[in-house]
Amino acid sequence: MDEVRWLNEQEQQAWITLSTASALLDRVLDQQLRADSGLSQIQYGVLARLSQSPDGELRMLALAEAMAVSKSGLSYQITQLEKQGLVSRRSCESDDRGVVAAITPEGMEKLRHAAPGHVTLVRELVFDALTPQQLKVLADSLAEVQRRIIERGI
Repeated sequence: MDEVRWLNEQEQQAWITLSTASALLDRVLDQQLRADSGLSQIQYGVLARLSQSPDGELRMLALAEAMAVSKSGLSYQITQLEKQGLVSRRSCESDDRGVVAAITPEGMEKLRHAAPGHVTLVRELVFDALTPQQLKVLADSLAEVQRRIIERGI
């Protein structure tokens, strides 16, 4: 077994800060969305992804992969959104095993209602806190982390 490369003090502090900031950001964004629109952050993400896709629909597998959530977790969220009339599901025409999720007109309206407050808070907490140079470094750095995770097959 290879020897463990322990984190040095700077790496440990960066890791703690990243982990804490990520958890806090998730919490505050989820609270804001629930208060403003009754949506969880994952539900908002589902509606946003569907609204940006051709014809407002995506195969469930592609949606789960795009959102980095499990198929069962996504299925649960889609069921909750279906109960509210915000999405619909149907069988995939090209593959009997596939399922397609589609945003409904009510889902588009809910997203239009939720988006301004969400974007305002994201801008305030993240983008307004960074210089353009810091934003570029952050985006490039997180893209590399994401690439390495995906490369592992996770």
